[in-house]
Amino acid sequence: MDIMGPAEGCNGVKVDGTRGMDEKGNEIVFSQPASEFLPMMNEVCKALEQRSKNIQGAKIEHNKFCVSIHFRRVKEENWRALAEEVQKVLKNYPKLFLTQGRKVLELRPSIAWDKGKAVEFLMKALGLGLNGDVLPVYIGDDQTDEDAFSVLNEKHNGYSILVSNVAKKTNASFSLRDPCEVMDFVHSLVKWKLKSSHEQNSS
Repeated sequence: MDIMGPAEGCNGVKVDGTRGMDEKGNEIVFSQPASEFLPMMNEVCKALEQRSKNIQGAKIEHNKFCVSIHFRRVKEENWRALAEEVQKVLKNYPKLFLTQGRKVLELRPSIAWDKGKAVEFLMKALGLGLNGDVLPVYIGDDQTDEDAFSVLNEKHNGYSILVSNVAKKTNASFSLRDPCEVMDFVHSLVKWKLKSSHEQNSS
């Protein structure tokens, strides 16, 4: 829900969105489909901080367009109490909905937008969908990444990669076990690209 990127895509494609400048003076474009929810998310974050302050281990994280309630460090006997406090806040904001990840609850705006639609937006906005030589790669470890996996598989013939050290049902075509393997994978792509460029220059 909060995308920032270059103002110009592939082959001179001009990216749609709100234009601005980054800290280096480069022109950039913002896309924030849920910008009208910003004041509401600020209120929700404060309300959750107040209601969860007596539950040891609970952590509230404000992610701009999403508020996360982490309970990884909360004792299991207190999970229900935390969930009840979250529901008390949620009932005052009917335009938000609740999702659950790995020991985290998240309150999000109820709009027709997910990571799959974000991938489609980026592919179109940057002009990448027009090039047959573009191979998109999406790496994720959360349930919310499944929409993006599906989009890459069905529309863009890309590589969808789940990061997990346990077998699980997923839309991803490939998997890596942990962040260390992700780093190794990315490094191997860089090495492959450098080698290919060197061979092309040599010939």
